[in-house]
Amino acid sequence: MGKNHPPNHEHIDENMLKLEVNLDDISGEWLGYVMDLLIAAGANDVYYTPIYMKKNRPGVLLQLLCAKHQVNQMKQILFKETTTLGIRYYPITVHRMERRFETITTKWGEVTVKLGIFEGEIIQRSPEYDDCKKIAETHNIPLKTVYEHVWEKLGETKKVDP
Repeated sequence: MGKNHPPNHEHIDENMLKLEVNLDDISGEWLGYVMDLLIAAGANDVYYTPIYMKKNRPGVLLQLLCAKHQVNQMKQILFKETTTLGIRYYPITVHRMERRFETITTKWGEVTVKLGIFEGEIIQRSPEYDDCKKIAETHNIPLKTVYEHVWEKLGETKKVDP
């Protein structure tokens, strides 16, 4: 997998940081741009939460997860590209499930499905959105229909082959 992604085997990652900033004077367009920059720079996750700040001003809490060695790069992006005057960050431990990928053949084409495996058992299945979207657009069918078909094809198998 790419250099910005964690390994696919189940593991505990103790070298992560969570960075966060409160923003009350930034355009929504800028937020999308900043998210793209942070992900491209190696952030594992970036998300926004609506908040109310002092004087009851609406704002946005921007949070991201990254490896400790990436903190300076993330801080540079946040200071240069947002209106924040300060960044909070603290260590965080992440337990990552094993990830595998399988391909499901539907009547419209193939869909990649991400499997989340915990202690040898498949406990999460997630069809890849881009594959499902492409099928929905190509065949002019609702995206929901594609997902339903993939879920039917997956059935109830839970055990992982060794």
